Amino acid sequence: MCGIVGLFLKDRSLEKHLGQMLTEMLITMSDRGPDSAGIAIYSESDDKRGKLTVQSDDIDEGFEELAKDLAQAIGAQVGVSQNNTHAVLDLPADKIEVARAHLIEGFPNIRVMSFGEAVEIYKEVGLPQDVADRFGLPDMTGSHGIGHTRMATESAVTTDGAHPYNTGSDQCLVHNGSLSNHNSLRRKLRREGIQFESENDTEVGAAYLTWKMQNGATLGQALEAGIDDLDGFYTFVVGTKDGFGVVRDPIACKPAVLAETEQYVAFGSEYRALVNLPGIEDAKVWEPEPATVYFWSH
Repeated sequence: MCGIVGLFLKDRSLEKHLGQMLTEMLITMSDRGPDSAGIAIYSESDDKRGKLTVQSDDIDEGFEELAKDLAQAIGAQVGVSQNNTHAVLDLPADKIEVARAHLIEGFPNIRVMSFGEAVEIYKEVGLPQDVADRFGLPDMTGSHGIGHTRMATESAVTTDGAHPYNTGSDQCLVHNGSLSNHNSLRRKLRREGIQFESENDTEVGAAYLTWKMQNGATLGQALEAGIDDLDGFYTFVVGTKDGFGVVRDPIACKPAVLAETEQYVAFGSEYRALVNLPGIEDAKVWEPEPATVYFWSH
């Protein structure tokens, strides 16, 4: 169930091809997740500017008016770029939290897909090919990204149920598997002030990592702690502003493969997701070990 892909570029000359390569990988995983798909793209950022990616079921939402309202609320200029049902709002980085809170409280028809300085998340219900075409994913550029094709098991087939999940600034998660203790952990995290937008178990996994890092853990430490605290069978791929990480549960029954060359590091639920990558025939290819954290950063 579910397909995961990830691509971390070492060679900057490939950045203009990131969207195309990730799209091909994502579509290859369609039979593992035909009901919805999503992708997180990371690009070079300006520390003084931030981004909110928002979504509405109504393609005629009027994101320009939303940006004007938000600008008035935060007292700063807000740019907007619409892409189908999504829009990226550009604003000062130090206004992200207040802007996000304003949107969540005042606009119930708007979903915040992602927030941070580098990440943009696009996800919708539908076949991966259709989702990719809808947002023009092959034309997107960036330094790294992760993607997911979903076969729903823990919650309904909705946009809210699609991956990736972004619960911390520039941090997101895709997941293949099932967390058996997500309900009790969600209650615990809510008591700690963590907000949830869905009933999906993956969002709980993402929020758990955010909570651990808010309390001083590095991403690696948070992932290692999750090996003890998260019950179930899972493979996680986590995106951050600077890179991505991979971890599997101690039994590691969910398929996973990593490949590394001098140009990139790639992840797929199956090797066939990687076969069209440049130089894959010369890559170091291996199955990630159980209960072991792997991470690459720029």
